[in-house]
Amino acid sequence: MKTNNITTEILIIGGGITGTSTAYFLTQAGHEVILLERNELASEASGLNAGTLWQIGWGTSPDLSNILSMGGLAIFETLQSELGYDIEFRQSGALKAIQTEEELDFLQQEVQHLKSQGYSVELLSTRDAQSIEPELSSALMGCLHQPLGGSANPVKTTQALASAAQQRGALILTNHEVSSIQHFDNADYKVVTSKGIFQTQTLVLAAGPWCRDIGSMMNLRIPILPVRGQMWSTGPIPTRLFHALGAAESAFYWYRNPYSYNEIPPELTHHKNARLTRHLYGRQTLNGEIIFGGDRQLTQSKTPDEAGIEVNRDHVIEIFPFLHQFPIQRTWAGLMPFTSNLEPMIGRIPQYENLYIVTGLSSSGFEQGPMAGKLLAECIQSGQASPILSSADPIRQVKCMTL
Repeated sequence: MKTNNITTEILIIGGGITGTSTAYFLTQAGHEVILLERNELASEASGLNAGTLWQIGWGTSPDLSNILSMGGLAIFETLQSELGYDIEFRQSGALKAIQTEEELDFLQQEVQHLKSQGYSVELLSTRDAQSIEPELSSALMGCLHQPLGGSANPVKTTQALASAAQQRGALILTNHEVSSIQHFDNADYKVVTSKGIFQTQTLVLAAGPWCRDIGSMMNLRIPILPVRGQMWSTGPIPTRLFHALGAAESAFYWYRNPYSYNEIPPELTHHKNARLTRHLYGRQTLNGEIIFGGDRQLTQSKTPDEAGIEVNRDHVIEIFPFLHQFPIQRTWAGLMPFTSNLEPMIGRIPQYENLYIVTGLSSSGFEQGPMAGKLLAECIQSGQASPILSSADPIRQVKCMTL
C-alpha cells in the first residue's frame, strides 16, 4: 500500500535502536514524528548483536562514552521496570576472562587506574570468579569483573522503544526504503521511498552504516565504515552461564599494538585478510541458547566467515570447556557503523538546515544507542547540543563531496 505526500514535523530514517530511541524521546517532548525503516525494526546490527552490556559506572569525571553507557543503563531499567516492557534486562554483571600473565599484568594496572577514577571494576581470582560463574576453566589467570554490566534482548528492546514512541503518537513505517532526498529553499525535505513520499521540516539520519549512502543523496560525505560482526549459537540448553562474558585478549592486543591505517578504524580483529587478534563476547539467553561472537572485519558482506566462527568457538571452549559437547546450531552476521577514529556522530549536520545524524557507535550501539537517541532528541528540542557532545559534533567528520 502506497502513501503519498505525507507531511510531518520530524522524519527519522532508520529503525534500529538509535532511531527508535530518538523517536521515543522526541514524542515524549511533544513532537510529531514519523520513522522510516527499509526492512523490519531491529533487522540489522541493533537486533543481531549478543545483547551484552559492559557498564563500569559514572566515575568522577565521565566522558561521552560513559555517559552514553550509563544513560543507556537507566533507559533499559525504565523500559522494563517502569514502562513494563519485557526486554529480558538483567543486571547480572559482566566478566572478562584473563588467560595469560601479560593480560593479568595489563589489567592490574588498568583496574587500578579505573578505580582511582571512581569506576566500578575489580579483579577476581579464578576461584572467586568460579564462585559466580562455575563453568569457567581452572586454567584461567582470573577475571575482570564489571558488576554493573548485564544483558537484554536486542530485538525486544528496539521494539519496546518503537512501541513507546507509537503510544505517544509516532508513526513507525517499515519496508520503506529511501531512494532519494531533496532539500528545498524553504528548508523542507522531500524524501522518496519505495512506498510513498514524505515531506518534513527536520530530518534525522539514524541508519547505521547506510548513513553513508543516504548522505551521498545530498552530496555529503559521511565517513561511516561497515564492519561485520558475526555470531553463532548452540541450541537451547539448561542454564549454565550467568553473566555477560568476554575475554581480555583483544583489549590487551589493541593496547599493546595501536594501529592506524588510512580509512580503516582501530580495534578490528583483521587487517585485510590477516587476523590480528581474537575478540570474544557472548552470554546465555533466556531461551537457553548460548551465543558468542567477536570477529570485526571491514567488509560490506553480511555472510559469516565460517573459519572465523570456528576460531571464535575454539576460544570460547578454552574458557568454558563444557561447550565442546554442544555443536553450533546457527550463525549470522550484521554490519556495525564504525568511524576511522571510533568517535560517534551525534548532532546537527551544518551543511543543511535542520539536518541531524546519530551513528558511528561502533561495536557499542546496543549499549549506547538509547542514550545517544535521547541526547540527539534533546539537541533537536532545544536547538543546542549538550557540551558533552563536542567530540561527536558532525562538523568534525561530515564534508561536502567534491564534484
